[in-house]
Amino acid sequence: MGMNTTETQVLERIKSAYKDILQDKLVGIYVHGSIAFECFRWENSDIDLLVIVNQTVTLQEKKLLIAFLLEIDGDCPPKGVEMSVVHEKYCNPFRYPTPFELHYSNAHRDACKSDLEKYCLSMHGEDKDLAAHFTVTYQAGIALCGKAIPEVFSVVPKEAYLNSIRCDIEGAVTEIEENPVYIILNLCRVLAYCRAEAVLSKKQGGEWALLNLPLRYHRIVRSALCAYTGDGAVHWQDQEICSMTYDSADKAACQMLRDFAAYMLEKIG
Repeated sequence: MGMNTTETQVLERIKSAYKDILQDKLVGIYVHGSIAFECFRWENSDIDLLVIVNQTVTLQEKKLLIAFLLEIDGDCPPKGVEMSVVHEKYCNPFRYPTPFELHYSNAHRDACKSDLEKYCLSMHGEDKDLAAHFTVTYQAGIALCGKAIPEVFSVVPKEAYLNSIRCDIEGAVTEIEENPVYIILNLCRVLAYCRAEAVLSKKQGGEWALLNLPLRYHRIVRSALCAYTGDGAVHWQDQEICSMTYDSADKAACQMLRDFAAYMLEKIG
């Protein structure tokens, strides 16, 4: 699988627990994201999972699925596990926006700890992000258990995938100061798809950008890549930006980030 022992152990525990909870309803569990692209780093990556079912999941099953993730939270990477439960009938033929039965990530951890039943009752609907997740799964995903990927997923139409990844970067100009590494590299991989229809990881997107963007933006991209891969600190305008955190008083640094985001959004169109 191209994974280290630690994340493999976490995935094996999730697989075992989810098979026990869902029984015959489970079609398969599929790994996408940085693990699938073989650029996972424990310090700054999350574990991305799609749980595909063939029947509606009950409230009790939903509670057990999330309760297990809360139980193993201390053994997971700092960014945690991002998991969506989707009925297989929406995987092939693909439906967009894609309905989901349950979703969980670290962003919802406190809400789940506060009132798990309330969370499970409300967390369902449609998610445009699933078009991107399905695309990565179809191209590079790992079947943790269950049916083979081509038996479950169909090719996501280009229009749906492009709309999905565009939605993810709409607020880049205002959000880039708060989460620069993610947004810089995400903008790069979106532009790579717009220009070359290349489905890339964040790391691959940054590497593509260094070959295709004007030289004036290379420092920003290299810095984001450095932070993402942990290859050492990079300094820019007398600031160490390996961690990519900025003092809001540093107007020059913030303006450079906003200018980069605006340029990328213009090119993405």
